[in-house]
Amino acid sequence: MSVVVSAACLGHVRGGADSGRMRSSAIAVSGLRKAYGDKIVLDGIDFDVAAGSVFSMLGANGAGKTTTVNVLTTLLKADAGTVRVAGHDVVTGTREVRAVIGVTGQFAAVDELLSGRENLQLMADLKRVRSGDRVVTRLLERFDLVESAQKMVSTYSGGMRRKLDLAMTLVGNPQVIFLDEPTTGLDPRSRRTMWEIIRELVADGTTIFLTTQYLEEADQLADRIAVLDQGHLVAQGTPEELKRQIPGTHVRLRFADLHELDAAARVLADSTRDDQELTLRVPSDGGSRSLRALLDRLDEHTINAEEFSVHMPDLDDVFFALTGHASTEAITQ
Repeated sequence: MSVVVSAACLGHVRGGADSGRMRSSAIAVSGLRKAYGDKIVLDGIDFDVAAGSVFSMLGANGAGKTTTVNVLTTLLKADAGTVRVAGHDVVTGTREVRAVIGVTGQFAAVDELLSGRENLQLMADLKRVRSGDRVVTRLLERFDLVESAQKMVSTYSGGMRRKLDLAMTLVGNPQVIFLDEPTTGLDPRSRRTMWEIIRELVADGTTIFLTTQYLEEADQLADRIAVLDQGHLVAQGTPEELKRQIPGTHVRLRFADLHELDAAARVLADSTRDDQELTLRVPSDGGSRSLRALLDRLDEHTINAEEFSVHMPDLDDVFFALTGHASTEAITQ
């Protein structure tokens, strides 16, 4: 499938305003490169993340998502490029960056030999948080862990461990949180609980950098999405913008009777009709302007559609079209 991606959605867009962009973004990345020997993992990627938003990076296993997170969180040094987090350079301001971020990795980093409360208290002590006991109690309440607070973490379910892990990340009230595939392995109910927690964090002004293999998760949570493939950002945009780049978006019109359907089909020659359902499928970009133009054409011929709806490709279609292969989620199903 061939895909035409607009310049606004391309990942390799640079300009002379990099310094201003980096001052105004919660995360700003320019020309990021990283290689291991002859293998190029990140090949000069550029993106920025607005404060108080969710930015999701999608990519198959090995695409470079975790490497990106490790560079942004000062755990790995890039070969080239500039990265600023909350206004601080990750190389020259490592201590400042670490003071304002929280990181939740692919696996829950909790001590199974301690209770939930003890894990949180340990984190509060390490970060020298004032009124640590009060902070711990508030986090236990927020994450619905009060009843299990005194139990050993070894007895926790996967969902409870993930909630505790994220609660530990919030000790110290970080401005930017990196969530590297935070719901991998969780059941659907636990996953949706995590989604609600993430939404609450963003509502409070926290910036979230999310990597995930679950495309529905990105669709539900992300304000902007970047698709990483073989070290390149092949597209960026809102979920809706990315979906509009993929052929297949159409408007579905339903009519009251066959006479109306016949009349509409004559006017909309590029449509596909379904006589049994009394519907027409009309190719469209899904935008409000094109939808208005379509309905105006029907009005000009005094044709009334009883119902209309816009149907767009989903993010799995986007991922396949942009990378040439299905998402990891689709492969494993």
